[in-house]
Amino acid sequence: MRALLELVRAPAALSVPGDTMAGAAAAGRCPNAGLALASVLMYWSGMALNDWADREADAAERPERPIPSGRIRPGTALGLAVALTGAGLAVAAVAGGRRGLTTAGLLAGAVWAYDLGLKRTAAGPASMAACRALDVLMGAGAQARAAVPMALAVGAHTYGISVLGRAEVTGASPATAGRALAASGAAAGLAVASSLRGDAAARAGAGVLIAGYLASTLPVQAGLRASPDPESVRRAVRLSILALIPLQAAAVAGNGRFAAAGALLCSLPVGRWLSSRMATS
Repeated sequence: MRALLELVRAPAALSVPGDTMAGAAAAGRCPNAGLALASVLMYWSGMALNDWADREADAAERPERPIPSGRIRPGTALGLAVALTGAGLAVAAVAGGRRGLTTAGLLAGAVWAYDLGLKRTAAGPASMAACRALDVLMGAGAQARAAVPMALAVGAHTYGISVLGRAEVTGASPATAGRALAASGAAAGLAVASSLRGDAAARAGAGVLIAGYLASTLPVQAGLRASPDPESVRRAVRLSILALIPLQAAAVAGNGRFAAAGALLCSLPVGRWLSSRMATS
């Protein structure tokens, strides 16, 4: 069981439900638990597919991962990716109807395209960013246009994570750290733009959470300039993944849904505890 949890990066999934919650909040809709579940299933499918696609490289660079270590068969990982994708599409169809299924289909296509080819090209980080942006839009439903700024915010942050992820084995150059910092700054700015329509209390709550987001990302990413070794990069990736949670919570609070934002934040310490015991990247 532990090998399967490692394969799908189970702790990192705590950063996923907030995508659809943020999209729903930005569009003025109530969160849809079914769409949140669909996004988690899609995320897990992408992680399983990622390890299947990278199994040869991981044998040399990350031999402790489930497939090269022999704990998971390659066929099992691929079968799990297919099954989780199918389950995610089915849940999205039930929870979100035709529109939910359409967006989930686009998301599934983007995930498979990334893992099977785009990841190894210059378009890799942008492709991964598109996956998370689509996840936000899935939560927005028919009011997707209103959620575009928040989708771009989550996409920008994900772009930075993907840029850092490429340096997990070799270490980060100053340019890599700079791109991640720029992405985090862009994400914060877009999140501010997304929260401007709320009342004064909502804007204040969103502002506090955006400040918390920056406090949780900028120092660890800036620290890579002084300590660019692979272990420091992996730590930055791990913390940056979880930093999505206050960013998503800012969108939820910006729509006046403070209880839902608080619930999202409660998952942050749990995610940090779990990620200290199991790989998330």
